[in-house]
Amino acid sequence: MVQVDAGVRLHVMEAGDDGGTSVVLLHGFPEFWYSWRHQLTALASAGFHAMAPDLRGYNVSDKPRGVDAYRLDVLARDVARLLDVYGLERASVVGHDWGAIVAWAFAMAYPDRLDRLCILNVPHPLVSVRALRSWQQIRKSWYVLFFQVPWLPEALARSTSYAFVRAAMRQSFSVEDVDRYVEAIARPGALAAGVNYYRALVRHARANLRSVRRIDAPVLVIWGERDRYLGRELADPPRAWVPNVRIERLPNASHWVQQDESARVNELLIEFLAGT
Repeated sequence: MVQVDAGVRLHVMEAGDDGGTSVVLLHGFPEFWYSWRHQLTALASAGFHAMAPDLRGYNVSDKPRGVDAYRLDVLARDVARLLDVYGLERASVVGHDWGAIVAWAFAMAYPDRLDRLCILNVPHPLVSVRALRSWQQIRKSWYVLFFQVPWLPEALARSTSYAFVRAAMRQSFSVEDVDRYVEAIARPGALAAGVNYYRALVRHARANLRSVRRIDAPVLVIWGERDRYLGRELADPPRAWVPNVRIERLPNASHWVQQDESARVNELLIEFLAGT
């Protein structure tokens, strides 16, 4: 466990030699570090030092109360402080789903601490704003609106034995793996924390947009095109804001792209993070 804030410690899984180039892997909802199990092994074998934290609120990391504890600027700061703990001036950051939202924010807030950025199946913030003006995307993202309701999403999830987690993951994960995710999100306070990410995102939407900055670092976007939640047209970030970007589309992968095509994702990550 590493201390990143007053009363907030993050559990971190590591792989590889700590003398190697450092890579931080940020998971999404409703996941935890285990989402990167295939990538941790592959990156370590390729000579990287890979770190996959349980983000604040998830699994065995600390779970501060209140929506504002999960503001996007706070989550990005956690990544910066994680680097501080390890004595790192810079690192590459890889994010999927909510972890990718945090990765975009970190890249904008701490450009001098970023080597390379890799995003898996989450659009650039400006693309997200435009997408939510589309009824088609609103229908796909209905759960974001539902999560704004106080206490009801948490109560419903508990009363149905976290059926929504099982339904979301059943096509890309084994039964045993789904059970691990359910066990993690069912820990006291974990689901409320995960839902508070969405509440804070909406509550502080204006501030988040004001913080959007150009990213000059190399960026790789890996996009599973069978994503049920996000349209394939959302993969491309605005080039004026992300000029040094490469897009890799995986036609047969779902939202859970690093699970569906772990070997191809590993190959793309290693090539990109090595700068080749």
